[in-house]
Parts: sequence; C-alpha cells; structure tokens
Amino acid sequence: MGTYRMCGCFTRKFKVIEEAPPPDVKAAFDKYAEGGDQMTAKQLRKFLVEVQGQNCATVADAEEIALQVLQKRHHMARFRRHALTNDDFYQYLFSADLNPPIDTKVHQDMTAPLSHYFIYTGHNSYLTGNQISSDCSDVPIIKALKRGLRVVELDLWPNSTKDDVLVLHGWTLTTPVELTKCLRSIKEHAFSASPFPVIITFEDHLTPDLQAKVAQMVMQTFGNMLFYPESDCVKEFPSPEELKHRIIISTKPPKEYLEDKSLSNRRSNSQKDKDSDEDTWGRMSPDLTYDDHKSDCDTSEQSQCDGDNEACYRLLRPSGALAYKSVISIPAGKPKGKLREKLKVENDKVIRLSLGELKFEKAIAYHGTEVVRFTQRNILRVYPKGTRVNSSNYNPLIGWLHGAQMVALNMQGYGKPLRLMHGMFRSNGGCGYVKKPDFLMNVGPNDQVFDAKAKLRVKKILKVKVYMGDGWHLDFKQRHLNLWSPPEFYTRIGIAGVPADKIMKKTKKRKGNWTPVWDEEFTFQLTVPEIALLRVEVHAYNMSDKDYFAGQSCFQVSELRPGFRTMPLFSRKGEQYTSLRLLLRFEFVDVDI
Repeated sequence: MGTYRMCGCFTRKFKVIEEAPPPDVKAAFDKYAEGGDQMTAKQLRKFLVEVQGQNCATVADAEEIALQVLQKRHHMARFRRHALTNDDFYQYLFSADLNPPIDTKVHQDMTAPLSHYFIYTGHNSYLTGNQISSDCSDVPIIKALKRGLRVVELDLWPNSTKDDVLVLHGWTLTTPVELTKCLRSIKEHAFSASPFPVIITFEDHLTPDLQAKVAQMVMQTFGNMLFYPESDCVKEFPSPEELKHRIIISTKPPKEYLEDKSLSNRRSNSQKDKDSDEDTWGRMSPDLTYDDHKSDCDTSEQSQCDGDNEACYRLLRPSGALAYKSVISIPAGKPKGKLREKLKVENDKVIRLSLGELKFEKAIAYHGTEVVRFTQRNILRVYPKGTRVNSSNYNPLIGWLHGAQMVALNMQGYGKPLRLMHGMFRSNGGCGYVKKPDFLMNVGPNDQVFDAKAKLRVKKILKVKVYMGDGWHLDFKQRHLNLWSPPEFYTRIGIAGVPADKIMKKTKKRKGNWTPVWDEEFTFQLTVPEIALLRVEVHAYNMSDKDYFAGQSCFQVSELRPGFRTMPLFSRKGEQYTSLRLLLRFEFVDVDI
C-alpha cells in the first residue's frame, strides 16, 4: 500500500499492482516447456542456449539456476524437483542477481601488457569536493578503490618546515592530508574489489631529500606488495596477470626536479610549458622545477633489456634505504620537441605520457593516428583541464576511442562523464582493467592504424526491447517523485559512442502504476560497437517543473548478453539501488561489410 498527498490536507492510498509476465516471456515459457505447466532443467538449458546465447550452458547449470530461483521464491532449502512454473521462470528472468545483463566475472585475457588495457583512473583522487577549497582526505581514495579504481593520483608537497610530505592540491585552499595516511589506506583497500595491480601516480613537487623520504615511506608501507623494476630500461610493460596484488609507482624520475631560486622565472616557464603532465595549479610551485625527460638506457641497462624482458622487471625485496628512482616502475616521460615528436614511438623503451584535456584534444585533431600508434605500446594519461574547479569532467570516450589507457576523471564530479566511466568499468567483472578492442591494436599492411576521423560503415545492429520496470515503491519515497498523483514513468535509452552512433530515444509515459509496462522496441545502428555504451535513464514526468530522476544505468555494448536480461538501476552517484530494475531483451545483428 502506498500514499500520496492531495491538496496538502489528506492522503490518497493506493495499492501497488503486480504486473503479469510480458507476453514475450509467456510465449518463451510455452515454447520451451513444450506446452506443459513446468519447465524442466533440460528444457531450461535449451532456452539458455537458443535464446540467452549461453552456448556453454549445461543441464547442471540449469539445475543450479532452478534451485536458486526456488530457494529465493519459496524460502526452502531443498527441492526434489528442478522445474520452474511460468511464474518461477518470470521471476528468474526479472532478477538482477540471477540474470544480469553482463558477465559478472573476469573473462578477458589478462596476460597482455598493461598498454593493451583501459585502466580505471582517478584524477586528484584525494579531494572530497571541488578543486579549490575542499578537504583532502583518504576517504575518497578508499571509496574509489572499493568501486574498483586502479590508478590513484597523489599530489606531493613539502610541509611548511620542509621536513615532511603532504598530499594537497597546490596553491589552493584545500586542506592537506598526510601522505602516510593515504598510503596506509591504499594498502588496506587496494584489492578489496579487484586482485589486479593498483598504480599510484605521484605529481611530485619535492626536494631530493623528501623524495628519498617518500621512497622510504612507500617501501615500509607496502613491503612485498611493491613492484620494483631492476633498471630504467622498460621495453614492454608487464601484464595485469603478472602484477596481481602488486602496487606500482609511476612518476617522473627524480633527475627531472631541480632547485630553482627564481620564483618569477619558475612562473614564467610554467606559463610557456603547456605540455606538462601537471595540472594548472601544480605548475605554480615556487620551490621546484624540472627539465626535459632524458631516460635513455645506459650501456649496461641496454644489454640487460636486449636479453630477456624479465631483466627490466623483477620482484625484489630491497634492503636498507630505497632510492626514489628505484621504486618507479612506470616512468613518466616528457620528451623534447613539439606535440608530434612527443608521440614518437621508441623501439627500445616505453613510457607513460600525460596530456591535459585541451592538449589531448589538439593532439587528436592534428595527430589522431599518431596517438593511436603511441598507445599501442606506451601508456597515455589524459586529465581534466585546470579550469574545472567544480570537479566536472570531460567526455571519456574521446580518450578511449584513441587508445588512451588512463582516462582520468574526478571521482567526485558526478554527472554523465562519470556515469560513462562507471559503465565502462562494470565490464570484465568490474576488475578495473578492460581489454582494448583489436582495432586499436592492429597495424595494417601499410603500417596503418585506426583513424577515428574516417567515415565508417555500420558494423552491428542492436535491438533493445524495454518491457517493464519495478522497485520504485521500495527504493524511493513518494515525495522524491510526485506529491500529488501516481508517477508517470518513461525511459530514455540510447548510445554513447562515436558521433555517428550517438543517439537517445524514449518510451511513452506510463501513468498510475509503480510497475510501469512499456513493451517498446528500439533499434540502434553501430559503426564502432566495441567502444559504444548503452545508456538508460528512467524519469517520472512532472508537468510543472523538471522531470524527476528515477534511476540510471550504463553498460558497454560489447559486454551485453543477448536474450531477456534484468538491468539494475543506479543513483546519480552510481550507487546501485536495492530493488530498482528493468526487464529488457537484447538482440544483436551483424551487418555484412
């Protein structure tokens, strides 16, 4: 029973009506139950293979599904039968736990180099709010790690007496947090959501003495969890599988940081240096500067790398003091020259290069294929422009479409970009690493790579049928939707991807029921389905003001499983609701090229 306020004086009571299974579900049950009133495990297995696309499903798998459904519905520990009634079958299909839209386990190849993966990356991971005046804390770092974040960024600054290290957003009003506190929290929560490596990127504004102190902190905090390189020469990055349960440090080698006695020269140089991988605020440090990156291997290191790649990457337990340079497993480079020269691919080494949002947009506008070629071996990090003081974000798809592995977003900047980020990294079991599609890694016969500007043909057609939704009467208080009458729900559904694929459509409004039934089908033509994300939003119509938000969801199209699926809904912040869900059906049609 629910209530609605009327005229501000009294309430109207109404019942929550439980809708019958959609006709398509009833038809599927009748077909695979072969006219009977129960579907056996053998019949369910046939349905899983032919409709749900689960070609490897066995009778034992079907029996396990039936057992879980019956236990969940009837609260009994054991059943002699493994057969489902029509209602049982419907409840199975409309369960986000038993019938999710994507595979919830890690299923991609995790043995390729790190440069072959999109990596869940945060920007200024320690901030609790805006970029200017919010607190710095380990709390947002912990929250992000629990969600699956794999790259944490920490800005390192000396304290007032220059004898300790703080984490803060330099030259702002943000209150600092101790580095040791952040490191301990990372250690405790790094692998709570995923066993694959956590990369810590340092934006370093320290003196050599404090760099040595940071190295000691890192070594003492992480111990055997820390991955140590043997030399500066890195010819190829190791794989996520090799680095399970390891902590990796990535920053510029310490020789890039020199004392600067002239504050005015420092500020002048920082204005001229538009290619720095530090943000606008970080470049204003009065104490330190850096010169161009020069990390060529010396003769002895080169001879080691020419042999076995293991010589460049090895797990060691150091003794005594650990030099700052020795803990840097992924060197951050800043090669000389213009932008195109910075994207030059070296045969004998790999680096991580960082570009700000605006610089990256320039790079893909003039050197798009060079960016793709660079990211096939090297790691590219893209971060928000410094003027995003409210912690807003850019569209992450522009980075992924060009192979950028570390598309860094402000995790506290809730909005569409972060929802797309959440959708991308729900893929592959939510482990924080998503294998880049083959077209970004392939090289053609004439040394050609993917050109995002090229006109592409439709490769795949996605058909989505939106049947119904449920759970609002449990997860939403009535005042969050409509005070005066039952809600009129409608669903917006569309694609986020390359410009040719981007589109949003919506269902008709359904009035007067907490379990709306739409039963509408939509068709999407996709030129780059490997990058595309399916966006779903539910709203309640409001005639006098902006429509009420009633849940959203986002998933990578290539991860969607065909057939009848239940899609869970999430809040604006990406937190999953307990009961909200939609019943949909996905069908993929390949287009002959």
